[in-house]
Amino acid sequence: MTIVAIDHVQLAMPEGGETSAQEFYEGLLGLTRVPKPPHLELRGGCWFENDCVKVHLGVDADFRPARKAHPALVVDGLDRLVARLRAAGVTVRDGETLETCRRAYADDPFGNRIELLESIE
Repeated sequence: MTIVAIDHVQLAMPEGGETSAQEFYEGLLGLTRVPKPPHLELRGGCWFENDCVKVHLGVDADFRPARKAHPALVVDGLDRLVARLRAAGVTVRDGETLETCRRAYADDPFGNRIELLESIE
């Protein structure tokens, strides 16, 4: 048995945050909002994806943002994305550069920590 991939990452959000989620994940990060299966749509929340990444946001009645645990999204064009986020009023924190990548951190509209990293070539 071998684990071969992560299918998706689920983050929590408060009830009624779908518009804010769409503005951030689709409008700023460039992920496409995709329909949830009808039986799950009733729960609220929303899903975003592209060919390589799937992020699901689910409503949590006792919502607390994930400030330490986080998804790390590999990006192409970190500087451009950071500039776009900052221009939209999102606080972006520089991360420590590692041997293989440059990093930055942003919070989604609900305070969930999102790591953005770009490979150093």
